[in-house]
Amino acid sequence: MKLRKQVTVCGGAIFCVAVFSLYLMLDRVQHDPARRQSGGNFPRSQISVLQNRIEQLEQLLEENHQIISHIKDSVMELTDTGAVSPSGHLPFKSANGSWVLPFDGHPTFLAVKPQDCQFAVASRAKTDVQMLDVYSLLKFDNPDGGVWKQGFDITYEPDEWDNEPLQVFVVPHSHNDPGWVKTFDKYFTDQTQHILNNVVVKLAEDPRRKFIWSEISFFAKWWETADVYKQEAMRKLILGGQMEMVTGGWVMTDEANAHYFAMIDQLIEGHQWLERNLGITPISGWAVDPFGHSATMPYLLKRANLTSMLIQRIHYSIKKHFSSTRSLEFMWRQAWDTGSSTDMFSHMMPFYSYDVPHTCGPDPKICCQFDFKRLPGGRINCPWKVPPKAVVEANVAERAQLLLDQYRKKSKLYRSKVLLVPLGDDFRYDKALEWDQQYINYQKLFDYMNSHPELHVRAQFGTLTDYFSALYKAYGVAPGSRPGDFPVLSGDFFAYADREDHYWTGYYTSRPFYKSLDRVIESHLRGAEILYSLAVANARHAGMEGRYPVSDYALLVDARRSVGLFQHHDAITGTAKENVVIDYGTKLLRALIGLKRVIINAAHFLVMKNKEFYRFYQTEPFLETDDRRATQDSLPQRTLIELDPAGPRYLVLFNPIEQERLCTVTVLVNTMRVRMLTEDGQTLPVQLSPQWSSGTQMTGLVLLLLNQPFICSCFLLLFHLQSIKRKDDNLEVKVHMQFMVYGTRPSKDKSGAYLFLPDGKAKPYNQKEPPVVRVAEGPLFSEVVAQHQHFQQTVRIHNVPGVEGLSVDMTTMVDIRDQTNKELSMRLVTSIQSGDVFYTDLNGFQIQPRQHHPKLPLQGNFYPMPSQAYIQDSRHRLTLHTAQALGVSSLESGQLEVILDRRLMQDDNRGLGQGLKDNKKTANRFRLLLERRSPGNKDPQSPSQYTALILHRLALDCGFEAQNLGFNCTTTEGQLTVSSLFKNLDLQLLQPMSLTLMHSSTPLANDSTISLDPMEISAYKIKLR
Repeated sequence: MKLRKQVTVCGGAIFCVAVFSLYLMLDRVQHDPARRQSGGNFPRSQISVLQNRIEQLEQLLEENHQIISHIKDSVMELTDTGAVSPSGHLPFKSANGSWVLPFDGHPTFLAVKPQDCQFAVASRAKTDVQMLDVYSLLKFDNPDGGVWKQGFDITYEPDEWDNEPLQVFVVPHSHNDPGWVKTFDKYFTDQTQHILNNVVVKLAEDPRRKFIWSEISFFAKWWETADVYKQEAMRKLILGGQMEMVTGGWVMTDEANAHYFAMIDQLIEGHQWLERNLGITPISGWAVDPFGHSATMPYLLKRANLTSMLIQRIHYSIKKHFSSTRSLEFMWRQAWDTGSSTDMFSHMMPFYSYDVPHTCGPDPKICCQFDFKRLPGGRINCPWKVPPKAVVEANVAERAQLLLDQYRKKSKLYRSKVLLVPLGDDFRYDKALEWDQQYINYQKLFDYMNSHPELHVRAQFGTLTDYFSALYKAYGVAPGSRPGDFPVLSGDFFAYADREDHYWTGYYTSRPFYKSLDRVIESHLRGAEILYSLAVANARHAGMEGRYPVSDYALLVDARRSVGLFQHHDAITGTAKENVVIDYGTKLLRALIGLKRVIINAAHFLVMKNKEFYRFYQTEPFLETDDRRATQDSLPQRTLIELDPAGPRYLVLFNPIEQERLCTVTVLVNTMRVRMLTEDGQTLPVQLSPQWSSGTQMTGLVLLLLNQPFICSCFLLLFHLQSIKRKDDNLEVKVHMQFMVYGTRPSKDKSGAYLFLPDGKAKPYNQKEPPVVRVAEGPLFSEVVAQHQHFQQTVRIHNVPGVEGLSVDMTTMVDIRDQTNKELSMRLVTSIQSGDVFYTDLNGFQIQPRQHHPKLPLQGNFYPMPSQAYIQDSRHRLTLHTAQALGVSSLESGQLEVILDRRLMQDDNRGLGQGLKDNKKTANRFRLLLERRSPGNKDPQSPSQYTALILHRLALDCGFEAQNLGFNCTTTEGQLTVSSLFKNLDLQLLQPMSLTLMHSSTPLANDSTISLDPMEISAYKIKLR
């Protein structure tokens, strides 16, 4: 096909030259006087023949007009036509209405090697439990289970432990939210500092006492305020095994909305703090409060060299099923694992909550009697109206037998004779009195049980790792290995319901403004860390370390911790009180300002060709960023570039991703007379568009830098997207965009920050006045903007090679601040025959298949969408990429539906005590990509000498007919030579590390080639000079 086009072009060119030469000859004859003079002697018959031939040529030209037009189109589709615009500038519009743009000579895409496509079609290792199958199996009914309301009656034989006594590990803990009803600092002042002070005093009173802690953000703050004596006492308790740091992340991260970059960052920040200050490495994971659990988390913990983990908030029907099959402990394997290398031993708590009434056994009425903080006279009591009793000699036998009965019943749900019993709740042990009440009374019970061999039990306080170690020992396997016949599971645990039809699916969208802000700051953090690392390495290489502001490292640390704090399961989830949300936002804005400064300083140093002329001025930055945020709850405003005829302005662009990009860049200018040049003097194509402050008012000019659109989109009078058609695909896919509204139930239980409890199916969004519509068309993009009362929808098509040109950009600016108990959604109704299956991502890391189940209520079919969701059939895949985490579902075949914002006037009775009434004007950004599938394929103030390099090999699915997959980098079958990544720098160390840099392996040769399997993440410590 390509050869035919080239022959057509060459032939057409020769034809045009010949005709044009003939006309020149005729013209010369007509205007040359000498020839005219001699023309009187020219034979008249020959002149007639010549005239006939000219007429034939003119007729031939007319007949071949369509061929010549086809030649022009072919040339434009191939590469640069060499055409020149009337003004001499590019781009320009040709006679047939197409935009002519320069071609930079670089290939738009690079090839993917066939060997790198095997992952998508490779077979997977089989598992005993697949969560998709569990969802298909269960009825999701809710019969009354008796004392264990959501379970069943548990019985046992008294002699079951005669040969192997029951080992009970009671694990005291205190769950400290780094912000929820109070701010992080307020919680620390009022409660957390007292809890940790009590740890130092009370654990030292008896070496048999144990305690666990997970939130390093709080612990680091306590450490900074503690004197050296407290620090040393705490270090002794930790090194002695009485106090254990579990998971060790900066926070107990949310697992639905958080991106895996941020999950890793907060884990690294916590682990590195523990290593620097205490010299310890966490072994076991503890996640009792995230609202559902992602399969990404066990993989990250496994790669960080943890051996075991615990999870809690899982749908009550799933807990009941796992309890009945004694599958509450399992090896959690990644769905894409072809072997067992990703297996993580996991423990699921069986009952309703992690508080004391729901952890000792199936009967909360009895377990509450062993929460000794609820002794009569205290501030809290037992809702079941039977209070605890202090343990004394007269009642210890009866109390011990009652508690042991619960322990035995709980142990019947597990396969081992080792039992874990958490003992704690939110912000527990802040008073010395509670320590005495719990530890003294429990020790009396343990002493009685242990002194009576006929009970066949050994009870004690323990840490989480004490429990896991005893279990591994009982089965004779190494920590982290599969004990006996324990099942292997793949999948995740969304969506979560704690009772009835109360699904925690609202928080996938709650407060979308801050979910979007989080991603903006994450990208700035990634960019700042890359630029800072390169700048410091170059400064050291040039012997200029003293002249570069390495103090910017403190700004990086502050930003890491602020972003890490926001990954907390009551922060990014949008489930904190309004004043706490403001506090989070203020911290994030401060981080953003600091990161911009780091980026400016690093970019300044790196763009200097002659580093000898580099000077750093604290008060006069060399560069300025392209936007600003006035407050923590405002949208960004572009920086105006004021152009002056007297001299040029300079624009520095930075690409933080791992491959070359060809994309549009938008800046705000003050004049229509603009020309953009590269550093070597080449003219770049630009498009000027107005900036609008409202539907009809223009406030400035937007300049887009950077070729025929690769996508055709159709719009009807509804001014919403109607269909998408790829230019290389004659089949049109209907994609009808609808906006829908959900209300909330009229009954007592209503939607809130956590819960999504709609009043039925969504209703179409309606407004009295028709929307204001603007249409813009130009060489770089064309767009339609529809201004509705509560949202502004922008649909844009880019005229650029690459993924940007292959997809449709959509931005929905939402403002529902005048609504009451409404949730706005965007629904895409397509002609794709997807059935009841759709796909969402987990933390931007991997894809999880989903299935719509009619047996579940509407709200139970929504799932988190941190970065993308898609539907597909045998011919097409339609992917919705999102710039912020939101909730998504596919309620009918061919549909995708995204909840854009929620405004709810009441609490949903999950402890927050507020609704969602602090909505902001929020820009939700999406990219819609249509692909055709191939048939048949499915704390320190100075920086370290070292830099962390984290590599993630993406898994590719090549089952599409497109000649390219949109990559601007070549694939290498997972092979990478690290030293080749750093231009003009020497690689002096290449050392494999665990994910959070806590465990090291033997350094590799500096010129080593690293090999990664698809989906794998590897970490390395490198040193650059």
